Amino acid sequence: QVSYRETIRRKAEGIGRFIRQTGGKGQYGHVVMTLEPNAKAAGFEFVDKIVGGAIPREYMRAVEHGIRETVETGIYAGFPMVDVRAIVHDGSFHEVDSSEMAFKIAASMAVKDAVERADPTILEPMMRVEVTMPEQFMGDVIGDLNSRRGLVDGTEMRGTTTVVQAAVPLAEMFGYATDLRSMTQGRASYSMELSHYAEVPGNLAQELVAKSRVS
Repeated sequence: QVSYRETIRRKAEGIGRFIRQTGGKGQYGHVVMTLEPNAKAAGFEFVDKIVGGAIPREYMRAVEHGIRETVETGIYAGFPMVDVRAIVHDGSFHEVDSSEMAFKIAASMAVKDAVERADPTILEPMMRVEVTMPEQFMGDVIGDLNSRRGLVDGTEMRGTTTVVQAAVPLAEMFGYATDLRSMTQGRASYSMELSHYAEVPGNLAQELVAKSRVS
């Protein structure tokens, strides 16, 4: 199972308005926010820029929870969203009908509204892979890493063996041990660790989004 993530590539405004009128007390929550990309590996950041009591203090915790939960669940393809900043800067309330629940739902709606215009994308884990082998197998090993969407960073000699270093998407590394064994007559070994997250190519991103919408 590959742990994908989502993020956004540009800043966008989102509006969430939750109004429900029933027989007795209604529900009213209205949140206006901006969602923008945050620094790499900065995670999620919530900024409260409400002035003049547009949203009363007692509802801001519910607003933050609504945004945080939606971001953690994912919007674009159902993966947790990372490296985004949510700035709540406006909204409105109703003296009688406003509640924490109404503001939590309105905040969630505002995030979804913003993401649609914020150029969302999917990130995948990239692995730092190091393969050690006799030199005669280097061409085959590098060719195979390239076919797995890998980027070879360098090669070096260590005694009588050759070491190839590459960054390869985790999604392409399933079954690698078996393939490497057969490619090198069992004379190669490799190590693998998480390096960073990188954008998934467009065609693969579309497949992941389509899959999430079917499930």
